[in-house]
Amino acid sequence: MKKKIMAVLLTVAMTATLFAGCGGSNNTSNNNAQAGTEAGTPSGATSGTKVSVFWYDESDVYLSSVRTALNKELDALGVEYDNQFAANDQSKQIDQIKTAIAGGSNLLVVNVVTSGAPDTAEDILAAAGDIPVIFFNRAIGTDGSDVTVLSNNATSCFIGTDAPEAGHMQGKMVGEYVLNNYDEIDINGDGVITYAMMKGDEANIEAIYRTQYGVEDANAVLEAAGKPALKYFDENNTDCYQVDQGGAWSAAAAKEYMDTNFVTYNEGNGNMIELVICNNDGMAEGVVASLQANGYNKDGGHVVPVFGVDATDNAKALIAEGAMTGTVKQDAEGMASAIAQTVSGISGGSAPTDALAALTDERFSIAADCNAKLYVAYAPYTAE
Repeated sequence: MKKKIMAVLLTVAMTATLFAGCGGSNNTSNNNAQAGTEAGTPSGATSGTKVSVFWYDESDVYLSSVRTALNKELDALGVEYDNQFAANDQSKQIDQIKTAIAGGSNLLVVNVVTSGAPDTAEDILAAAGDIPVIFFNRAIGTDGSDVTVLSNNATSCFIGTDAPEAGHMQGKMVGEYVLNNYDEIDINGDGVITYAMMKGDEANIEAIYRTQYGVEDANAVLEAAGKPALKYFDENNTDCYQVDQGGAWSAAAAKEYMDTNFVTYNEGNGNMIELVICNNDGMAEGVVASLQANGYNKDGGHVVPVFGVDATDNAKALIAEGAMTGTVKQDAEGMASAIAQTVSGISGGSAPTDALAALTDERFSIAADCNAKLYVAYAPYTAE
């Protein structure tokens, strides 16, 4: 009897160790670049793993790149998987998750619709029960609420980006470019650069930080050099941004805004928009399309600087041809590789935190506030 009791206690202790969640500060450090097949095929997946991957929407350009890379990684792992799309509807995604579980899915990879909402993440985890959940890309909470969620649910983890990083990186890039090309950018010669800001989603934490720091950090660079801060083009818009009301970060929304802006704000009226900062490359593409339709950002003509985030193939092509100025690389292949390797670790018997800790590639880093969060780093991208 004593031997049986000791065996039970040992099993409990091992299980507790396996599923230890967020704890204090864990600064295991690595970062991002390109991954996927270059990093080698993840190994360790066991047979019987059925993965369901849930995407907030099918049209997101960046996430389409992640999906392509992730499908290849999961194919290489040899696990059964499927992709499901919520059409930007959180209730629909919850229903999809419940249906997948009823159908035998035993590992969930979730790109939440409602970003930064811990209650939503908790609802998903409640539906999942003991089934491991890998949240990715879209933040599940803000101001530490994500840490609370992960701490209370040891079968979950998050793989994404450090949200403020892209805004800081973009802001620095914008500020330095404007400083080095000030007179050329200042079309009306009034000594102040007017800008437009395209925000992808009102409540998305990444959009909030990119909108804030993309301007604040640019102004810090300019003001340190004795230049005035950027001026938002429309004095009646106290938000100082134009948001995609559909939350899709779309090129169509950005183009429509710019087309409308041009009616009142143009070179002939002396109040031309001289710089455009976008939360993602999709919106940057829409802005470029509008500018080109009005005779700008073409060979031999004036180029209004346009900055984005993601480094999509289309954005890189626009940068190469001089129609777009710069972007911040959000590594789709790196994101996919981190997810696939975590799937491999969990399906092989590891707790999510242990699976993340096993990712020693320098492209990834464990968050300082939680060992159940892994970040894929950003990098600036220009034609230079």
